[in-house]
Amino acid sequence: MSFEGSCHCGAVSFAVDAELPASAISCNCSHCRRKGFLLAFFPAERFTLERGEEVLRDYTFNTHRIRHRFCQVCGTEPFAEGANPDGSPTRAVNLRCVPAVDPASLQVRHYDGASA
Repeated sequence: MSFEGSCHCGAVSFAVDAELPASAISCNCSHCRRKGFLLAFFPAERFTLERGEEVLRDYTFNTHRIRHRFCQVCGTEPFAEGANPDGSPTRAVNLRCVPAVDPASLQVRHYDGASA
């Protein structure tokens, strides 16, 4: 089973070869807090960018280990690229960009990124 997501304007779309998550992470770091992300993490090999590489721009901050990818057309950040503690590539999917997800139904786990 897989699910799909996109930026607001549709210039960027992606698919994830996984079940829809029942939970999400809400981080209070300076970036996530301002944007209101609800994140789920998946191995990079399960993530496919279907469309939009040419309109994606990157934003990094702090340790510059996470590549926040946003659409230059509408400004939406549908996902980010990074690595797990073991070094394996991961994708952080903004579940607010996945139409099949009802954010109110997610079990939200809070992460203290502001102190990390």
